[in-house]
Amino acid sequence: MRLKTIGLAAGLMLASTALVSAQDIQAESYQLDGVQITVIAHPFLAEDELMTLRLVGQNRDALELFVPDGPGYAALAIAPEEGFVRNGVPVDSAIAISGLQDIDTARASALEACDAARQTTQNCVVALEVAPR
Repeated sequence: MRLKTIGLAAGLMLASTALVSAQDIQAESYQLDGVQITVIAHPFLAEDELMTLRLVGQNRDALELFVPDGPGYAALAIAPEEGFVRNGVPVDSAIAISGLQDIDTARASALEACDAARQTTQNCVVALEVAPR
């Protein structure tokens, strides 16, 4: 298991925060190199952040940044009030965990690590999942 703080392309900024119900959240699925990538498009994500997550589902190199351990399940958790990049700097609370045996463990591990690292009150949420096909 590898714990990795996400440090993606500089320049992404969190635009707003919002509390939303599960029915307001859309999931987008991509298939790439034998894995299924699910982007959970939370309304609090800035457009640039969403574009970065979508790129992970469509680009081998971007996927490898999130899943450096190769096979297995992975998840990225983000604190809604913090996003994953602010003012071009990676946010410490945005946590990706990869190389796990199942998606539930990947989700739980990423959420636990994110909640431990966040500086705000709102619980972390999963924004990206990777599962072998």
